[in-house]
Amino acid sequence: MVRAPGLLAALLGLGLGLALALRRVGAADCGALGPAERLAFAPAAKTRWLAPRVRAPGPLDPLYGAVRRFLSMVQLNPFPAELIKALLNEPSSVKADEVVQYEAGYVVCAVITGLYLLVVPAAGLCFCCCRCRRPCGGRVKMEHKTMACERGTLMAFLLLTTLVLLIGMVTAFVTNQRTHEQMGPSAKALPETLLSLRGLVSDVPQELQAVAQQFSLPQEQVLEELNGVHRSIGNTIHMQLRSTVYEVLASVLSLGQALQVSVDHLRALNATSVELQEGQRALAPAVQGHRERLLALLQEPSCRGCAEALDRAHALELGADFSQVPSVDEALHRLKGVPEASFSSMVQEENSTFNALPALATLQTADVIRELKKVVAQQPRELRTLVEAFPGWEAASRWSQALEEVEQCSRPYLKEVQRYEKYRWMVGCLLCSVVLLVVVCNLLGLNLGIWGLCNREDPSHSEAKGKAGARFLMVGVGFSFLFAAPLILLVFATFLLGGNVQTLVCRSWESGELYEFADTPGSLPSSMNLSQLLGLKKNLSVLLAYQQCRQGAALWTVLQLNDSYDLEKHLDISEYTAKLQQELHKLKVDVKNLDLLSPAARQDLEALQSSGIESIHYPGFLVEIQKPVVNISVEKLAQELEGLAQTQGNTVLAQQLQKEAQGLRNLRQEKLLLQQRLVAKLNLSVHALASSAPLLQLETSDVLDRVTHLKGELPTWATRILKNETECFLTREMGYFSQYVAWVREEVTQRIATCQPLSTALDNGRVILCDMVADPWNAFWFCLGWCAFFLIPSVIFAVKTSRYFHPIGKRLSASSSEDTQPFHIPRVTSLKL
Repeated sequence: MVRAPGLLAALLGLGLGLALALRRVGAADCGALGPAERLAFAPAAKTRWLAPRVRAPGPLDPLYGAVRRFLSMVQLNPFPAELIKALLNEPSSVKADEVVQYEAGYVVCAVITGLYLLVVPAAGLCFCCCRCRRPCGGRVKMEHKTMACERGTLMAFLLLTTLVLLIGMVTAFVTNQRTHEQMGPSAKALPETLLSLRGLVSDVPQELQAVAQQFSLPQEQVLEELNGVHRSIGNTIHMQLRSTVYEVLASVLSLGQALQVSVDHLRALNATSVELQEGQRALAPAVQGHRERLLALLQEPSCRGCAEALDRAHALELGADFSQVPSVDEALHRLKGVPEASFSSMVQEENSTFNALPALATLQTADVIRELKKVVAQQPRELRTLVEAFPGWEAASRWSQALEEVEQCSRPYLKEVQRYEKYRWMVGCLLCSVVLLVVVCNLLGLNLGIWGLCNREDPSHSEAKGKAGARFLMVGVGFSFLFAAPLILLVFATFLLGGNVQTLVCRSWESGELYEFADTPGSLPSSMNLSQLLGLKKNLSVLLAYQQCRQGAALWTVLQLNDSYDLEKHLDISEYTAKLQQELHKLKVDVKNLDLLSPAARQDLEALQSSGIESIHYPGFLVEIQKPVVNISVEKLAQELEGLAQTQGNTVLAQQLQKEAQGLRNLRQEKLLLQQRLVAKLNLSVHALASSAPLLQLETSDVLDRVTHLKGELPTWATRILKNETECFLTREMGYFSQYVAWVREEVTQRIATCQPLSTALDNGRVILCDMVADPWNAFWFCLGWCAFFLIPSVIFAVKTSRYFHPIGKRLSASSSEDTQPFHIPRVTSLKL
């Protein structure tokens, strides 16, 4: 029985797996249930949360930084706290010289603007008068050797200045459009922010009520899962026990099959031994008779060549003596009627009983689940007082009314801001277009002028291209003089407004000086005092409140209302969960009806264990099996006799030898071959029992021990699994309530009752005013002013360059023209004196 060692190894592995499984069940393995699912709570605060605004990084950021550094050089004075304090509380006490002293940098810029307004238009007027009388600047009357160098230098400077103007014009266009695009959304963001701040505290009780009502969400989830928990518990017990139970039942079934095979081999061994002994008793006289007759025939003197056959005839006798094999009657007696049980039917029945465990658990836990649902359906007492205990806020109406007034008053101003912004954008586009015309005129003038210079040596060439280039340059000069005044006026107006916003408001806002100014006693008038507006007994630090709000502090913490309302007290549902845990521990599942081994099957295995089948002396069988039935080959002896009969001269002797050969063949066919087949059958049974009997006894003892041990441990093991499963289920259900508590805490402290929208609104206000409006606004006037001041060198270089594009009165000879004309292409026919 070759599979017996494998069966033993499987049983040993089963024992190890049993120990590991018992250890694993001791730990909290919640793989079947898993963590609590994510609950989707409906947000109670819909208008409280403000998304932070951030300007995305872009290619204009270096330009914005350059403008800020320029404004820092213009305004070197610190934040004028005393001046602003006097302006807010007593405007009449503000002195003009203090304002001028603070705005000294802007005054210098105003003086530069005034000089620009005086000099540039005056220069343009003089130039216009000069052009009316005669060509101002004239033309080159005589060509000279340095003319090419002068002309190339002037053209290079004019091209460089034009490129600088082009860059300034493009960035001015972009920043003008960016300012216009940001102004509309920024103006709309202010009422939205104020509307959000209005609802900061006014609807807190109603929203707390909505929060308390959503306790039904985890309740419904727990009740839904309670409908399937009994089935889940049964499935988990079945899943964790099935590998061990199935292995034991498989071992029992395999052992039952091995028992049947061993008993069959033992019975076959006994029956074969009896048949061999009977055949041996019938075979012995026949072999002896043939031996005696052959000896008589082969010893006759007339037998020629019979010596070798005579030796074989002497050896013709029985070899194995099967009467000497051990007896197996005692083992057969003890195994009489074995197996009595049908192991396959028994294992199938036990499998069915074990597979019905989930349904059994459902029936046994139905009453406890019903009581659990009653406990879950109740609402914790602490949540019922969540809204009732929340303190009333008398200042809520004042807060809401003040913000509403600010919102209503701001709407007309915002509309006016948008209207004037549209005018500013149109004027900016017009002046940028003028700069673009100047750039185009300069580029066209340069291109036509250079083209005219290249073809000047050609006899068929006319001076029209050079003259056209000079005229385009003069057109650009005319546009520069004509629009210089409105250009510098727009630059200074936007510079004065945007620069003060950046240096006075944005810089101090970003550094926190504005909050420190608001916290200074007496800085703000009583109508703007936040503590009085909210009805607080203590002064509220705006800077500290802003920092706390930015960190997500609760509103009552910032406003020092913590003592009047304890949120954690109303979120304590430990009493509610303790009742739930107490009911869960009442769950019981009984698995005592799982036998694993029927009484009849146990008796069969015990009979096998006490049969002594392993004590049978199997080597005694093997000793006789290894011997031949007859010591010589009967077939070869018959063939040898037939050969001798043919060589004998004595006819009677030959016939007798022939008769003996035929007799031996008949003996072999009738008795000897049957005896040999019985020996082979006996050999198979003996080897099977000899190899399997010792291990089979060990396997039987091991399986009986495992079944007995598992039968005793199954209730304890099932109880451990049930306890672990209830703990996992309780952890999962507590996860739903923990989600609710965490959501309530987050909703109340960060959305319903948080002041984070206040800090976000302040940050958004700074981003809107400074990053989204002031930065592109200031970049616009910076680029436009850049263009305004570079118009001056553009005019100078354009006037001087245009002189070289007119026809020259007196020119040098052809030999020198090649040196003075950098664009000259020499031809043989073009030489002139």
